[in-house]
Amino acid sequence: TQSTWDLQFQYLAENPMSALSYNFKSIRGVLPADDIVNVVLSKTQRKTPTVVHAKYEVSRIRAFYMRKVKFTAESIHEKLTTIIEDFPKLDDIHPFFADLINILYDRDHYKLALGHVHSARNIIDNIGKDYVRLLKYGDSLYRCKMLKRAALGRMVTMLRKLKSTLAYLEEVRKHLARLPSIDPFTRTLLVCGYPNVGKSSFVNNITNAQLEVQNYPFTTQSLFVGHTDYNYVRWQVIDTPGILDRPLEAVSYTHLTLPTIYSVQISVVAVSLKKK
Repeated sequence: TQSTWDLQFQYLAENPMSALSYNFKSIRGVLPADDIVNVVLSKTQRKTPTVVHAKYEVSRIRAFYMRKVKFTAESIHEKLTTIIEDFPKLDDIHPFFADLINILYDRDHYKLALGHVHSARNIIDNIGKDYVRLLKYGDSLYRCKMLKRAALGRMVTMLRKLKSTLAYLEEVRKHLARLPSIDPFTRTLLVCGYPNVGKSSFVNNITNAQLEVQNYPFTTQSLFVGHTDYNYVRWQVIDTPGILDRPLEAVSYTHLTLPTIYSVQISVVAVSLKKK
């Protein structure tokens, strides 16, 4: 199998700028399923005609309800497409971020959630097309109205099946937005070690970061990023939680440190050799 560094070099060759421009904070909020239903139905009510009479020609009645079904399907398609496109594809982003997401949220669960949204979007598109086709053969106001109600009802039912999936994706979005902006391509100094040995104080002294420092262990429970200049070169300095000599499962917060180490180990080794 390819090593992590091989994957990074391959990614750099194929995507020289994409990871630099990606920003997790740009992911838009994911509405709950019921809110999406309310937004879509109210938008359909506002943007399409609302009055139809039995005295209208049947072709006009068909067109009235076909427009509503099409508009609803297109609105749902737009909402779900926004969710799918906003979240990063693990195969398209830098291996560091892909591994970080895998550790935080589980790669399979994350892909299944996006796949569930994608499948629901396709099903709703097909429902819209099927009922538009059926409406072409509607022979009365009552029959066309019932077909429209059935189409919108099935679309809403499909959306509500996404309730837990959308809630999960919203939690992922919130967590990703809180992650520090780490550039895996820049020179990086990783500060790691045992708890309460002065890592945060060191980072405060050499960067403009204002990290909390206390005289008890485990004050730092996440990654913090600062920047400093050395010999006219910009360095990224990462403070990490204290590492204990115990299994990963026994320490819940060290999961953020591990995927960082492999991404910056060359820089750390270079600094250590220079000091020696």
